[in-house]
Amino acid sequence: MAAQHSSFEITQSLDEDPLLDAPLLPSQSLHSDIRPSFHPVPTVCLALLLLLVNVAFVALAFVAGILCSLPAEEVKCKPYIQPLDLQTVILTAKVIMWLLLFILERYIQYHHIKVKSRGYLSLYRATRHVKRLPLLVHSTGNAALLLILSTQLSFVLERSLYIYFILGVLGLELLVTLLCISVYTVKIGKFNKAMPRPDIIEEEKMQAYPGPVNSEIGFRDGTSLDEVVEKQGDVIEYLQRHNAILSKRLLARACQEASA
Repeated sequence: MAAQHSSFEITQSLDEDPLLDAPLLPSQSLHSDIRPSFHPVPTVCLALLLLLVNVAFVALAFVAGILCSLPAEEVKCKPYIQPLDLQTVILTAKVIMWLLLFILERYIQYHHIKVKSRGYLSLYRATRHVKRLPLLVHSTGNAALLLILSTQLSFVLERSLYIYFILGVLGLELLVTLLCISVYTVKIGKFNKAMPRPDIIEEEKMQAYPGPVNSEIGFRDGTSLDEVVEKQGDVIEYLQRHNAILSKRLLARACQEASA
């Protein structure tokens, strides 16, 4: 008799619960919140444009450095660069090139942080080093040029020899920058073309089908413990952020439905 009375009270309390009378949210309206739309990474065009600027700068530096170093052509070059000399012009352009690379690196880093917040953790890790390497190489090149200038003040050698040293540093910088930006643009181009869903959703899709699955969340052979912890930390951070945003949207949607 007591059991029947308690079950009656539970049923009565459920029937009187005002939350159960609220209209259910349509699944179609929440589909965009649960399955976010794809946003491409808009950094490929700017990276290629800056690469073309770098190629043009190095090409002009080589032409001017080789031609203006010749005794017969040195007099013809002076009217175009006065009151500066050839080394000053090249080094000033090199500083401008470094500033452009610094701005590009900050711009790319900003968009990759947004990519990471959207759940594309594998892309963020795959391009973490290649997008920073051009700026690092050019910064190292600046140190090499400073060493060349300091050597020029201490050792009296033929002036054209130091021009060739400077051009050699610029050529090495261009080769590394060309390789890094090419690899980066290929990765980002494939990502934008594939338009994948966030990594955690792809993991659920892979685990839903039988067969060998190399999950990025679990431990695999050949994977270091630090890498596994880093991947799990990125996934947890993304899920916490996604759940917080989704909870706010659900609450806002419920308030709109209730007021309507």
